[in-house]
Amino acid sequence: MTDTSNPTLPFDDLARAIQARRSIYGAISGLRLDRAAPGEAWSRLAYRPEFVGDTETGVLHGGVVTAMLDESCGMAVQLALDGTRAIATLDLRIDYQKPATPGLDIRAHAVCYRVTRLIAFVRATAYQESEDDPVATATACFMIDANRTNMLSDRLEAIGTSLPLLEAPDDPDGPFAGSPFARCLGIRTGQDDTLVMPFSRQIIGNPILPAIHGGITGAFLETTAVIGVTRELGVEARPKPIGLTINYLRSGRALDSHARVSIVKQGRRVVAFEAQAWQDDPAKPIASAFGHFMLRQTASEE
Repeated sequence: MTDTSNPTLPFDDLARAIQARRSIYGAISGLRLDRAAPGEAWSRLAYRPEFVGDTETGVLHGGVVTAMLDESCGMAVQLALDGTRAIATLDLRIDYQKPATPGLDIRAHAVCYRVTRLIAFVRATAYQESEDDPVATATACFMIDANRTNMLSDRLEAIGTSLPLLEAPDDPDGPFAGSPFARCLGIRTGQDDTLVMPFSRQIIGNPILPAIHGGITGAFLETTAVIGVTRELGVEARPKPIGLTINYLRSGRALDSHARVSIVKQGRRVVAFEAQAWQDDPAKPIASAFGHFMLRQTASEE
């Protein structure tokens, strides 16, 4: 049955509403919806210095791609529905095909290819010049009616007219001196080999709850894995992400988040890892991630 308090919008109006009333992080990142079709979203994210993961190369932080794909998949799901129903990411798998070329915009094409009563299934590609030459690919599952918020009528007031800026404060002596995006998220070292991501308005996904953006939680887990594996193995060059599967276990609330990584298996060239993020109780994680890194060769090994 259709709720008469939320009449179905004409599709073009729905697409404009979804573009205007997205997550706070999505809005301040500059992600825009270039094109829409029922169940499909084509989006674009302009290259910004704040998105860099390694200032020596200018390559984007992998978490930027993760957050963009998560947001783009969410838009595709909303475009397959009526736009009013709250959704939440259940799981997201990212396969990194190649580093993004510095200075170029990154684009994404997401397709919601099946919707059941409670679950939506999505696949997406992130690319720069051609979709046939991807930077990363993704598959995801979203829960439909994840909470009681109305994504069209509630969201605009919650976002408000003033958005925070996405800034990377200078910290030349800190562990993230060469990673502007990690500094944007405010990530810092914690106790017992953990990392901490303080809650801030700029990392909000659903502003009504509020809840942390699922893609940002994924970016935090990936950062934790890179730092932790590098430290644990005692290598100089940070490992290269191959693939990452994130499972979302509960909403990230308006609290600081903590994360830790452990190595599951180490080979000569590839490392398997598992990371968990929690807030006030380590026994109640908000998300977990399993993935693989490729170890970079040193000069003596080449």
